[in-house]
Parts: sequence; structure tokens; C-alpha cells
Amino acid sequence: MSTSTLKSEAALSDQDRALILATQSGLPLVPDPWAELGRQLDMPAEQVLDRFRALQANGIIRRVAAVPDHYKLGYRFNGMTVWDVTDQAIAAMGQKVGNLPFVSHCYRRPRHLPYWSYNLFAMVHGISREEVEHKAGTIRELLGDTCSGHTILYSSAILKKTGLRLKT
Repeated sequence: MSTSTLKSEAALSDQDRALILATQSGLPLVPDPWAELGRQLDMPAEQVLDRFRALQANGIIRRVAAVPDHYKLGYRFNGMTVWDVTDQAIAAMGQKVGNLPFVSHCYRRPRHLPYWSYNLFAMVHGISREEVEHKAGTIRELLGDTCSGHTILYSSAILKKTGLRLKT
């Protein structure tokens, strides 16, 4: 679960607080995590899912998503590919790049000229540097003439990824 800044913990209902506390370390790794959470919190699975939807609609959480440990999966090379895409094409091209099966996330960022001309970012993972470069090549081909430059920024450290945390 990832979140924007929590506006006010006081705005959370007791049910919402219990749900967030129960999922701070992740969802239960079972076929139906909503039912398992419901069992733990004494509420129907549909109500658990409805509470998550309401938290998202109210801006308390942005999404519920899997956060894989790429290193444990053998993907030791993580490359943030950055692209200088024309302003006229970035919306369409960003959508296409984001839909590639090997892109874990893709987003638009402002340029900071004259120092930073890249406005499209796409994260790719590989078991080797060559695999990441091959995937970047596929993105380069897709972008075609809409792109005038790119580079790959490789991860140098593993950062701890956590979702929403409440004080107990």
C-alpha cells in the first residue's frame, strides 16, 4: 500500500485504522486476502474491499499493489530509463511505454533545462545489465522519432519500501 501524505489520522474511522494496522506489513498471502482480513477484523470481505476503495477515493491511500523484491527474484539490475520525448507525443508514448510487460512503472516528470531534458521515466529490471539495455532498446524503437535522447540510471542501493504506517 502506498500513500500520499496522511491528512489527519483523526479522520480515520476505527474500522479504517484497524484495517491499515492489519495491513502495514502487507496483505495476507492467501488466495482471498480480503476474506482473511475480514475474518481477522470481524467484517465481511466485501466490506473490507469497500473500505479500501473509500480510503483510496478519499486520498488516504493511492493504491493497493504488490511490491516484489526484485533481488530475491534474481533481478539484480534495476534501470530507470529516462527519455526526452516531444511534448506533443509524451501522453501517447507514455501510455505505450507503460503498457510494455517489462516496465514496472512509468511516469512523466518536468524537464529542468538546460541541465535535465528528460521528461519520461520508465523502470525496468533485469538479471544482467545487458538485459536492461536490451529492454531500453525496445523502448527506444517504440518511441522512434518522438525521442531525441535517453540514458539509463542504474540503482546503486536497495531502499526500504514501505506503505502507510500509523502510530499504534
